[in-house]
Amino acid sequence: MLLAIDAGNTNVVFAVFDGDEKRAHWRISTDSQRTADEYAVWLVSLMGMKGLTPTDIDAAILSSVVPSQTYALMKLTEEHFGCVTMRVGDPSVELGLQNKLLNPREAGADRLVNAVSAVASYPTPLVVIDIGTGTTFDVVDAEGAFAGGVIAPGPALSLDALHRVAAQLPKVDIAKPDVAIGRGTVAAMQSGMFWGYTGMIEGILKRIIAELSPDGQTKVTVIGTGGLVRLFAEGTDMIHHIDGDLTLRGLRLIHARNAAAN
Repeated sequence: MLLAIDAGNTNVVFAVFDGDEKRAHWRISTDSQRTADEYAVWLVSLMGMKGLTPTDIDAAILSSVVPSQTYALMKLTEEHFGCVTMRVGDPSVELGLQNKLLNPREAGADRLVNAVSAVASYPTPLVVIDIGTGTTFDVVDAEGAFAGGVIAPGPALSLDALHRVAAQLPKVDIAKPDVAIGRGTVAAMQSGMFWGYTGMIEGILKRIIAELSPDGQTKVTVIGTGGLVRLFAEGTDMIHHIDGDLTLRGLRLIHARNAAAN
């Protein structure tokens, strides 16, 4: 079985695949001080609840945008699962995806994994919106190549910054308000965040779509993923598909391609 690990700035997600089937997945908050042993205690316990043991795992793949945790997670798989980790971003790992960035090394592992997964499941050209700590718009052109994208602050990060720099503004939850006009401070902040962020999503998408399809004749597929995508999808009809497993499927696919080539 394959252990797939997606280490993001907010959460680290673990999934176990038996062939194409996802047997289970779990997430834990990202902590730059967490050790391989701490991950093991937590993960092995949860695996046991699903009838899985470390000896069931014979391969692992990691996508990480958190350098401080990359080593700990690779050590986890080597010491507690007995397998060497395939790491997205290592030159030896082939993605099967052309990267058209001026400096291809600048592309985050998570963005590339999402693009690989999206190309395998949806028609191109396409855009993947991943709403998390940051919000990324990853663009795949009609030829199936990673063409670049947009990076913006995530909703929670934006709200937290507003709370920290404005002394009289409270910390509020992200929610979709029933109306745009807030009748109090909390309602006004929630409206500004939700409708303002939805407007940003729609505005950026319109510009990307216009660049991908200048004549307006080519359909551009938009896929949403990430922890808050379902909430913001309620405010717009520009997101065609919501795919919570996009990154994990991409990791499984990349591992399968490279294992078959070796």
